[in-house]
Amino acid sequence: MSHNTFGHLFRVTTWGESHGPALGCVVDGCPPGIRLNEADIQPWLDRRRPGQGKFVTQRQEPDEVRILSGVFEDDRTEGQVTTGTPISLMIENVDQRSRDYSEIAQAFRPGHADYAYFAKYGVRDYRGGGRQSARETAARVAAGAIARKIIPQVQIRGAVVQIGPHAVDPARIDWSETLNNQFWAPDAAIAPVWEEHLEKVRKAGSSTGAVVAVEAIGAAPGWGAPLYGKLDAELAAAFMSINAAKAVEIGAGFAAAALSGEENADEMRAGNDGPTFLANNAGGIVGGISTGQRITARVAFKPTSSILTERRTVNEAGEEIDLRTKGRHDPCVGIRAVPVVEAMLACVLADAFLRHRGQTGGGAFRPGAAGRY
Repeated sequence: MSHNTFGHLFRVTTWGESHGPALGCVVDGCPPGIRLNEADIQPWLDRRRPGQGKFVTQRQEPDEVRILSGVFEDDRTEGQVTTGTPISLMIENVDQRSRDYSEIAQAFRPGHADYAYFAKYGVRDYRGGGRQSARETAARVAAGAIARKIIPQVQIRGAVVQIGPHAVDPARIDWSETLNNQFWAPDAAIAPVWEEHLEKVRKAGSSTGAVVAVEAIGAAPGWGAPLYGKLDAELAAAFMSINAAKAVEIGAGFAAAALSGEENADEMRAGNDGPTFLANNAGGIVGGISTGQRITARVAFKPTSSILTERRTVNEAGEEIDLRTKGRHDPCVGIRAVPVVEAMLACVLADAFLRHRGQTGGGAFRPGAAGRY
């Protein structure tokens, strides 16, 4: 599989660089007959768009998407629908400042992929990181908008639950609050704490990490597969492919290591539409297959590597130098990661839904019943 492509039946290939003329993606495997136009994709891109606050990069990109292929409109469809062929999406870059990176053309920025990329390929685009840049995630968000159209029965939502050392109290999480502040915080009380912390970080020219929580409500039981097609394994791989992601938890995650078997087991009772679970430490996935419960995950993002403090490094000639990174950078990349994490969850679930439907017809076995429901 190409390292620019992910998915199985619902496949996404992204293309483009941070300072190139445009970036985008090709989505293959989308079923025909789904209503789709730019207005269905743009709102999700607007949520990720840079330049929307002083605690994110000030690069000004409208991120306007164009659909180049894979849709058709005629009198019979009464609107533009997908045709089942590859959907090509393009987003132009309009606010590149390549001169900001001239001083690092021969230097390896600590914490960035500069050295690793050069060691592998012998060439690299130093302007904003090129293909390594988080700018690439705009294409993922666009693909995620299409994925959501395939599984409209699934509600996907994300939030920042920790910035630096300051975490949200789980008992105070209110998902509706995330749209009322610039941090995607699910608790109004934490927003001023984060603002004070980020203001100190920003003025110091430094950066801080964050944790993003995401969940999906409405995924039917049966999605995914045991062993090498585990739904949680594919989610973890998708989340870890996001720039700056360094850890993923499904369900209770690392906290499960401190639980007893009795505490960790998600006990069940009979319900009208299948079992009723008394807990969800598994995060809605057991044995690599969805249970019908909420699918929950958390993704930890490292501090932005581009900071104003001088750091020790080397250049392509092997000389030891001190380097300070200029340019426009997020003091906390986790803030704008929420729409990206949501999009990757949507893409993986859309793919799992299509694969499950292809293998089983889409139903699930109901305990105590004669067949599927």
